[in-house]
Amino acid sequence: MTAQSEQGRDTRGSGHDRAVGSDGAGGGSAGGGRPRLLERPDRRPPSPRRVLADLGPSYAASAVVALVFSATGPVAVIFAAGSSGGLSGAEMASWIFAVFFVNGVLTLGVSWFYRTPLAFFWTIPGTVVVGNALAGGLRWSEVLGALVVTGVLVTVLGLSGLVRWVNDALPLPIVMAMVAGVFLDFGLGLVGSVGSLPLVAVPMVAVFLLLSALGRWARWMPPVLGALLVGVAAVVLTGSAGGAPQTGSPVALPLLQAPEFTVRALTELVVPVAITVLVVQNGQGVAVLRSAGHRPPVNVSAIVSGVWSVGVAPLGAVSTCLTGPTNALLVATGERARQYTAALTLGVLAMVLGVFAPVFVGLMSAAPAAFVAALGGLAMLRPLQNAFVAGFGSTHTLGALACFLVTVADVQLWNVGAPFWGLVVGLAVSALVERRG
Repeated sequence: MTAQSEQGRDTRGSGHDRAVGSDGAGGGSAGGGRPRLLERPDRRPPSPRRVLADLGPSYAASAVVALVFSATGPVAVIFAAGSSGGLSGAEMASWIFAVFFVNGVLTLGVSWFYRTPLAFFWTIPGTVVVGNALAGGLRWSEVLGALVVTGVLVTVLGLSGLVRWVNDALPLPIVMAMVAGVFLDFGLGLVGSVGSLPLVAVPMVAVFLLLSALGRWARWMPPVLGALLVGVAAVVLTGSAGGAPQTGSPVALPLLQAPEFTVRALTELVVPVAITVLVVQNGQGVAVLRSAGHRPPVNVSAIVSGVWSVGVAPLGAVSTCLTGPTNALLVATGERARQYTAALTLGVLAMVLGVFAPVFVGLMSAAPAAFVAALGGLAMLRPLQNAFVAGFGSTHTLGALACFLVTVADVQLWNVGAPFWGLVVGLAVSALVERRG
């Protein structure tokens, strides 16, 4: 059977597939009744032949850039949090293994089943909360116990159906304004990199713009991939790379660690970390995917985030979530129906990185900060543009503006980050003065 004929068969689907309902993975139900708690995919999972036919250079490039993004700045946040708790090298290696390898398995499986880009990694603001708790005197075992309970709470909320109800009730412009506020730092980092390391950042920007302007060239050399290659060459030619640290064994070994359950850790960490998973991270991920035309399974994403969080906590990893920036990178280019292959590629690459975490982290640590900022900024330009258009192009504009300003101001309250409070303020402002929006 040819790939074309198989694609036609997949598109038509069977009677079983057509019974999913009008909403599909976004909450459809058989016969148009009450939405299912566990969302079913719009189409059957793709066969290996279909996956190979849908793969392409732009999707592979998106996966590589997403991996580079995840293995640089976010990993630096992990190292900062680990250093606050005085974690050993073995504990840090286990943490890196879990967030990449174990979450890579989840990304691969769920993205294949739903035929939708669904990248699961770890909550970055939750990692910051954990670092602050360790700096405040909590033991690592206490933190792990709180993360186990957080996973249970997230799972229960996902099974209750409240997560999808809340996501559906939130006005998209206000949610996308929150996303724009979070993504703004990437654009500012791009501008800053041009000033701090022009010999690297300027060629990257020039190649990105050139390839973007020449559509036919972009078919075989995606602009972000071209910027990445030129940036690596510039780093080598200018000698701006730092020395890679000694990492010992190239293979990361998982380390099982016993959690400890204390009242102080539970009260200090469970609710704030759960909010970062469900509202901040999963909320961003769902909003980004919906704005790109996908219908992510909101309840299922919450449930698997909770279950995986329980599983990775004894390995010393912070809670799993549906990430916003990474998914934005995966859907930034290419045909919507084929973007799931970028997530599949990312899942495989993440598993490889998890196994060889010491080597990869050492290489990424050697990259100059300006190179990472330029690459991340270029990759996030289109998602940032889309977030602004969706946030300020229709209704709820004043609420969206209030949400954006609070998010950018990075206000922290009760251990809960600014994106959550941006949503709260934006909804309050919109309810007060935009009742007809």
